[in-house]
Amino acid sequence: MRYIALQMRYIGTAYHGWQRQKTDITIQQVLEEALTAVMGETITTVGCGRTDAGVHAETYVANFRTTCAIPTDRIPLALNTRLPDDIAVLRAFDVDEDFHAVFSCVKKEYTYRISNTRIRDPFLVNRVWFCPAELDVDAMKAAAARFVGTHDFAAVRSVGTNVKTTVRTVYYFDVAKKGDIIELKVCANGFLYNMVRAMSGTAVYAGLGKIKPEEIDEILAGGDRCLAGPTLPPDGLYMTKLVYDGCMRSFFDE
Repeated sequence: MRYIALQMRYIGTAYHGWQRQKTDITIQQVLEEALTAVMGETITTVGCGRTDAGVHAETYVANFRTTCAIPTDRIPLALNTRLPDDIAVLRAFDVDEDFHAVFSCVKKEYTYRISNTRIRDPFLVNRVWFCPAELDVDAMKAAAARFVGTHDFAAVRSVGTNVKTTVRTVYYFDVAKKGDIIELKVCANGFLYNMVRAMSGTAVYAGLGKIKPEEIDEILAGGDRCLAGPTLPPDGLYMTKLVYDGCMRSFFDE
């Protein structure tokens, strides 16, 4: 038995997220169908996270096991001939049998991109969230800084999956503007359902003057989802970095 990990990237617009669904097409379904055809056996994958419908990934990791003898370095080439243009496998790695795309990952980074201009760019449709209202980036930075650290993040999650705890550690939440694009980068040891989109929406509310940055401490402490900002649309969200423990760290940091 061989154990393989794949590094991928995809545009999520046409898909109902990563995880296989009964009726809607997903990234996992399309990848597993391609793998099954290439490997000549039924393949089941484990993905590093349940990206939602419409969310993108500049990097993504999935692992699977197989008895197929195809050389590891040929797997991406073979898969990409069977995958649609909006999904690509960049690299394949032989891994230990205890490697797990989710549980071996110690940090994840998501980036939320906002087009902050009065006139929308049609070339960015489904790639960013268009916000024509002027945003105060300094206020957004101050708000984002309040999320850094270990907190109960119940106030910025949507009900959708059962978790043992809503406590997470955010290592950084950086806001920067490049031209008309505002990028919000958040890295944590794990994320709750819609957590990044709700944190980004809360930072946007600060940028609009609807929330004072210092109020976020009280919002987090209270755990009331109604007091935080909105959950922003999925279009602007990207998985952008994954950090793995052990020997795989060097592969996915390259």
